[in-house]
Amino acid sequence: MPFKKLNTPLKEALERLEIETPTPFQKKSISKIKSGANFYGIAPEGAGKTTAMIISTIQKLKSEAYMDAPRALIYVKDKESALELEQKFKAFTRYMDLRIYCAYDEQNIDHQKDDIYAGVDIVIATPSRINKLFSITGIHLGELQLLILEDAEILVKRSFNHDIYRITQSINKCQYLVFAESWDARLEKLQDTFMTNAVTTVTMKGSTI
Repeated sequence: MPFKKLNTPLKEALERLEIETPTPFQKKSISKIKSGANFYGIAPEGAGKTTAMIISTIQKLKSEAYMDAPRALIYVKDKESALELEQKFKAFTRYMDLRIYCAYDEQNIDHQKDDIYAGVDIVIATPSRINKLFSITGIHLGELQLLILEDAEILVKRSFNHDIYRITQSINKCQYLVFAESWDARLEKLQDTFMTNAVTTVTMKGSTI
């Protein structure tokens, strides 16, 4: 079981949240992500994609804060998704010192810049806001270990593509994770930019590939 090979604080969080058995998607995906490969996770709502992503991110960051620059950047489709994901992360990290920060367009960008430079580990943000922060040197991505697209099938349909590509072209080395409810041909195009040699887990009702 993938849950048995996680670090101790993360296993304690799973026990506290009464998450005992991985879903078929989680069983396949967590081990692939842990290997360090770029990863596509395609599965319907309810398959456990978000929890797999949270577990994998916390495991990668060893359940602890480290210096000041963010080590994980998660793109979401809008403010509501950012705030919801932040709360889900905090349920896991309640007894850890990992620092999680939300960035979206309604906030004062100078305040965001100050907050991020004060020290964060995980940034959850809309693509347009990260692009603006990056343009004013409001976020340092030199220590980034994970870049994640949540609801990727929606992100690639919007004008966010340019914002995402710009950031990936500025990162030297990073693991990329893409999660979506359904496959879109535009997701395949990501392989030409940053999803090189990606592995895939596809879950449909009744089966996992």
